[in-house]
Amino acid sequence: MENHLLINLSFLLTRPTGITTYALNLLPHLQQLDPTLLVFQNIDGYNCYPVPPNQTAEQGGKGHLKRLVWTQLQVPQIYKQLKSHLLFSPLPEAPLYTNCRCVVMVHDFIPLRFPKPFSPLTPYHHYYIPQVLNQALHIICNSQSTAKDITDFYQIPASKISPIPLAYDRTHFRPLNLPTSNYFLYIGRQDPYKNLHRLINAFAALSNSDDYELWVAGPIDPRYTPTLKAQVEELGITNQVKFLEYIPDSELPKIINQAIALVFPSLWEGFGLPVLEAMACGTPVITSNLSSLPEVAGDAAILINPYNTGEITEAMQSVATDSVLRSRLSSQGITHSQQFSWEKTGKATTEVLSRYV
Repeated sequence: MENHLLINLSFLLTRPTGITTYALNLLPHLQQLDPTLLVFQNIDGYNCYPVPPNQTAEQGGKGHLKRLVWTQLQVPQIYKQLKSHLLFSPLPEAPLYTNCRCVVMVHDFIPLRFPKPFSPLTPYHHYYIPQVLNQALHIICNSQSTAKDITDFYQIPASKISPIPLAYDRTHFRPLNLPTSNYFLYIGRQDPYKNLHRLINAFAALSNSDDYELWVAGPIDPRYTPTLKAQVEELGITNQVKFLEYIPDSELPKIINQAIALVFPSLWEGFGLPVLEAMACGTPVITSNLSSLPEVAGDAAILINPYNTGEITEAMQSVATDSVLRSRLSSQGITHSQQFSWEKTGKATTEVLSRYV
């Protein structure tokens, strides 16, 4: 088949997080390009080409390495066999030094901003990704902030980059008119750059913190969760801070809707989907004034300096006690979130891919 688009989905997780959510929501809008999907489990309505299992982040570094080797050695052969004209990768991975023409998507450069000792992601970002980006025909990214990072870190011209914002599922994330409960909510991983240690200190400093709870939703991480739990114990707030582990997508809207506010004080984000999803639910948002977060939140959230614990406490105190403020943030969040849709994201992505297919 000529004019063929190949989409590499070998990274899809069974428990979706940001990149998987992005890829699966984007897919229906790319259907008009009649792509073939490189995917472990068939997706109805698409041409699918089977890929080996166990090469995702769910298998840790081993899965990641397995996927990189497969991408380098097998993808060029599949590309040739299917007479493909373009490979689209929803993350910045592609075969190097081959005839594969590719467009890739970049989400963030957290491992460069917050390097972890001995992490394989550091050399991956220092050596592999720059080669992929230089070789790509075009680069899509999720925010102006990430576009600037691509230029700053890798000296790639802005003309080669298209920032296309992410979106949310409107039928799923919406106001449910449920009573507000007594908890603040954080959604996401527990890596240090997510700034949970400051969020916990800020919560403990609330003048009447006994009246509230802090719910931390996201996968337990043996590297970081024990330290956070020890901090909670030391502060004497064990009964008020709940580590909820991974919340299935089906339960998220209810938990978001009933929160006093989503508090998302991350030190850096490529986009920050929880901020958008919470605004769409009409839940007030407190988030950082850094990276892409002001782009996502606009003037519909309280923006704080995430390095200033006092500012986080003050914002939480205000939202908890000021019903007028809460109501204003809720309606502004709903209105602002309507600017984002997977249709828009899909249309803009299709336009980019159509130039090269």
